[in-house]
Amino acid sequence: MRKSRYKWIALSNTSLGVFMASLNANIVLISLPAVFRGIHINPMAPGNSAYLLWLLMGYTVVTATLLVSFGRISDMFGRARLYNLGFAIFTAGSILLALTPGQGEAGAIELVVFRILQGVGAGFLFSNSTAILTDAFPPSQRGMAMGLNQILGVGGTLVGLIVGGLLADLHWRMVFLLSVPIGLAGTVWAYLKLRDTGMIMEQQKMDWLGNSTFAIGLTVLLLALTYGIMPYGQAKMGWGNPLVIAGIISGIALLIAFVFIEMHVEMPMFHLDLFKIRAFAAGNLSLFLSSIARGGLQFMLIIWLQGIWLPLHGYNFEQTPLWAGIYMLPMMLGFFITGPTCGYLSDRYGARGFATVGMLLSALSFILLTFLPADFNYLPFVVILLLAGVGMGMFAAPNTTAIMNSVPPEHRGASSGMRATLQNTGMALSMTLYFSILIIGLSQHLPTAMYQGLVNAGVPAAAAGQVANLPPTAALFAAFLGYNPMAQLLPAAIIHQLPLASQHLILGKAFFPQLIAPAVMSSLRIAFYISTVLSLIAAVASFMRGKRPLAAPQ
Repeated sequence: MRKSRYKWIALSNTSLGVFMASLNANIVLISLPAVFRGIHINPMAPGNSAYLLWLLMGYTVVTATLLVSFGRISDMFGRARLYNLGFAIFTAGSILLALTPGQGEAGAIELVVFRILQGVGAGFLFSNSTAILTDAFPPSQRGMAMGLNQILGVGGTLVGLIVGGLLADLHWRMVFLLSVPIGLAGTVWAYLKLRDTGMIMEQQKMDWLGNSTFAIGLTVLLLALTYGIMPYGQAKMGWGNPLVIAGIISGIALLIAFVFIEMHVEMPMFHLDLFKIRAFAAGNLSLFLSSIARGGLQFMLIIWLQGIWLPLHGYNFEQTPLWAGIYMLPMMLGFFITGPTCGYLSDRYGARGFATVGMLLSALSFILLTFLPADFNYLPFVVILLLAGVGMGMFAAPNTTAIMNSVPPEHRGASSGMRATLQNTGMALSMTLYFSILIIGLSQHLPTAMYQGLVNAGVPAAAAGQVANLPPTAALFAAFLGYNPMAQLLPAAIIHQLPLASQHLILGKAFFPQLIAPAVMSSLRIAFYISTVLSLIAAVASFMRGKRPLAAPQ
């Protein structure tokens, strides 16, 4: 097969794989209520919060922690071969999810296990896609290829929100069944058509100690941070939980040990010397900072839309997950416009200008968001989302191309894995950071507002005080999953004792949004200010990558 034809096969297949892996990262966000109803379990019940958390975060955590190890293995045994294996594992996980036999807690555990298996397959897809493209395309076309590939990746995250809502209305198994025929076709296609065209280090040995310390350390750290935002005992958040504290300390210690091991082992999992390459270090630093800045943006905006704006505009809480995804589409449109264009132009003019301006536009979009009221007019919101998407598109493909062009061919798999790990880890840290800010703000302001609002609506003071002092996490998760938060927080027996007018008021579309709006907006503005600062620092780091090298590695 001629190389000119093969590169387009590589681009189309890896784009399909990244699209499906990204789509499945978000598809459960909208469909979880239908999934839990299908297995007859209430995700809002206190004992079931762990299942909710693992189905939301397990896929991302597992994928993030395995990327570097999978990239290194691919450098040794072949990127196309391991990519094919990833497509097969991903498809097997999708089949098992669609056929989940259990009900109740057993069914929830099965879903979590199968979801993690699917995440393992996604790890192989993410860690090898950019390396395969770098091998297949000449330096003069890599930016264009990365741009098209990343459009499908970002598109998958937003399409997952919409498709998840549509399929969940048909049947919860359809949410997972969607990936099966596409996964089977992609697996066969990859097996028949993809081949290794880059350098493979067949004589290398596996760095088991480095792989273990990195994977375990990052997993423990991310899980500890995730559980830190959940209630613990009487506390609104779990940062005082001894297991969370131990997890953070041990995770950081293992990652420090990983750095020490990689500096002294004969054949390291990842060559830290690569960070001495200016373009590689600057590109990854700006990527990590931008991931923290924007990783929680989608989640924060969805909370804003689902918990406040959509109900105030007449949407039932059950409809808000689907419509939140629809109203976020301008961001995807902005990315679609600039992603491939700036990737193509960066092949000619270098990445520094495009990536730097992209981060400056992202910073501007965060600042503009701080000026919007809780109940905003949609047109300014569209413009800001479009601007944010344009900034993301200008940064993503040129930055990825510059990173991959800067490393020797034999290290492309591990470098691709490190790039993806820093991106996914930054997004996970962003979720933890912004959710913590939101919970702290709600914990300070919501109890008084909730108590006063319920008492004014006729709820007995004792019951109002009890509900007002519940962890705000439950209310946020309820709104996020499309439940009426007040129906989840206030016991049904108390609701039925109230006059019909009070019931309609409390369970109406405006009561909960008006209660939480001041605290949520205060927290969101703090988050947007932090994202602005991080984006500006990322812009500086991106500018410091230096001018385009005279000759990129082949």
